[in-house]
Amino acid sequence: MRHIAQTLVLIGVALAGAAAQQVIPLPFNGEGKASTDTYPEKQYFSKAWNTQVVTNVTKPSLTVYRPLPWAANGSAVVVCPGGGFMALSITSEGIDVAEWLADKGFTAFVLKYRLAHTGQDATEEFEQVWNEKQRLRQILADVVPRSIADGLEAVSYVRKHASEWNVSPDKVGIVGFSAGGTVAAATALRYSPESRPAFAAPIYAAASALKDYPVPSDAPLLFVAAASDDSLGLAGDSVALYEKWTAAHKSAELHMFAKGGHGFGMRKQGLPSDDWIERFWDWLKMHGFPQKQ
Repeated sequence: MRHIAQTLVLIGVALAGAAAQQVIPLPFNGEGKASTDTYPEKQYFSKAWNTQVVTNVTKPSLTVYRPLPWAANGSAVVVCPGGGFMALSITSEGIDVAEWLADKGFTAFVLKYRLAHTGQDATEEFEQVWNEKQRLRQILADVVPRSIADGLEAVSYVRKHASEWNVSPDKVGIVGFSAGGTVAAATALRYSPESRPAFAAPIYAAASALKDYPVPSDAPLLFVAAASDDSLGLAGDSVALYEKWTAAHKSAELHMFAKGGHGFGMRKQGLPSDDWIERFWDWLKMHGFPQKQ
């Protein structure tokens, strides 16, 4: 009985250690110097989106989700939640994804990238301006380059400090959703040698604004997923991104689900799109990322 009790205590300590998360402030990477804005970051439950969101991010950060020591596979991934650059869908497109990947042995980092300044409820504001394209462009003109810069800095930071988490700097990838998918796709197109991701996974990304960027000669592996019935009309962006990669003779995989809508993330809808992350896992295994050190 003593040995059983000791074992249970050790398991409990290990699990507690896995649950304790580290938050890392990110430096600014060339776009938008340190903000002088004084408005506070907010987190609340959005009735409009039926999920927890974070808004008014002025100081980017990474929250680390580490695997248990015996599960660690030497790979890492930066996770970029979506939210129209006005909010972050922090649970189903952030924390839930990071925890799932950590369970598979990845060291996962949820990125809070800089967002537009919004009022009481950013999600309601986004719903109001989505069809007012000129106004939306005005709101996002300054913040999108900053968000992308934060994605690049996140990959660069994880690669630079990879030894601290026992991961290989050449096995650091990025996955993002919607606006976060834009960040992930832009990172895969605009990196420096220090910020090059090993793979990028834009999920139902808004990628049309990136159409003029050429695919680099050493482009990372690309995984794309979306739904044909995307309510924001972004399905074509995912197809175009896949075709852009394959036209450049670079490795890419596309999963276009008949149904799933926009923003499915880790939500369960009783549809094949629920299993997109399993397909992502299969793809990662095929390319050797989960191999233990």
